[in-house]
Amino acid sequence: MAENMWEKYRAEREKNQSKGPKHGKQVNQKLKPYVVLQYLLKYSDENNTKSAYDIVGYLENCGISAERRSIYKDIEDINRIMLMLQEDIDLEEVDMMIAEAEDSGEEDEINDLKTILYDKHKKGFYVRQRKFELNDIRLLAECVYSAKFIAEGQAKRLVDVVCEFVSEEQAKKIRHNAFLTDRVKTDNRGVLNNIAAINEAMSRHSDGEPHTPEKISFKYTKYSIADMGTQIERRKGERYTVSPFQLLINDGNYYLLAFDDRYQEMRTYRVDRMKDIRFTGEPRDGEEAFEQIDLKTYTKRVFSMYGGEQKLVQIRFINPLLDAVVDRFGTKDVEYGKHDERHFVVTAKVEISDQFFGWLLGFGKKAKLLYPDDVVERFKAYMDKIREMY
Repeated sequence: MAENMWEKYRAEREKNQSKGPKHGKQVNQKLKPYVVLQYLLKYSDENNTKSAYDIVGYLENCGISAERRSIYKDIEDINRIMLMLQEDIDLEEVDMMIAEAEDSGEEDEINDLKTILYDKHKKGFYVRQRKFELNDIRLLAECVYSAKFIAEGQAKRLVDVVCEFVSEEQAKKIRHNAFLTDRVKTDNRGVLNNIAAINEAMSRHSDGEPHTPEKISFKYTKYSIADMGTQIERRKGERYTVSPFQLLINDGNYYLLAFDDRYQEMRTYRVDRMKDIRFTGEPRDGEEAFEQIDLKTYTKRVFSMYGGEQKLVQIRFINPLLDAVVDRFGTKDVEYGKHDERHFVVTAKVEISDQFFGWLLGFGKKAKLLYPDDVVERFKAYMDKIREMY
């Protein structure tokens, strides 16, 4: 039955097309301007124009008969409608704006009002005005690809979404360039759902009604050397209960800054390692602890997102490392000074931990921890333990 209906439709379409544009009622003519716009949005840009004949050919493939001259009228109407929507005016005001621009004799003023332009040199049409510029879309695509918290399949899908705002040729270049660098991706395909759940728990409004930010519980995972392909649950599957306060991005990963029920302190958790998030219905704790945190400097103090006792330290570096040190510490609430002709010193608050010592050790003889004495002694002990291993 379905095959018979399809054959009947095809026969009717061929019959209408064989009559030519001047004979009888043409099918799908009301769709023509819409198809023209979508075709140009997908296949045209400043470097890839489409002639009226290209557009007619595409319409014919879609089962819509068209004459070359009608394409110019369709594009004129599209420009009028787009201008009406962009300026939030009626069509009469649109026509007045176009007439005034034409009377002024300034071609640039007329083109500024158009969504679809004609390139005299390339003899073709293209869409100029888009919601985003090409560089905007390229940047968004790069951000998606570089984010470690987004699984590879999700990254490809999201890039496909943002590429809908540029032409197909531009999208091909964006996808090609973005894949040139290999990046490690999370295996947790539910990370976007985790982010949505965390935001909902932190929200002060839900479905238009007031909502008290609440605690969440979840299982936290880690890698196991026994099976690197599968993450296992920490604490033998025992659930973590925390009060969520802020989502943070650091070094390509998403983290949740939350007040931990067990340890009664602020801690950070990798969002891609959280699973089975549940709402507890309990109001969150830790407001006072959260208010004491300066979010602008938090990720710079907590190296690799591992916490420790916060202390003011002073470190000496060779002068060529200044840019690298500023990238790590920033300039706010941090002091820099000249030590001698070859060195400078930085004074900043850091979380004292093995991760901090490891970061400092990476500079070798190019950096030296000067103050305070107790942290210097801890650093020496850290290096002694490493040396004992060899």
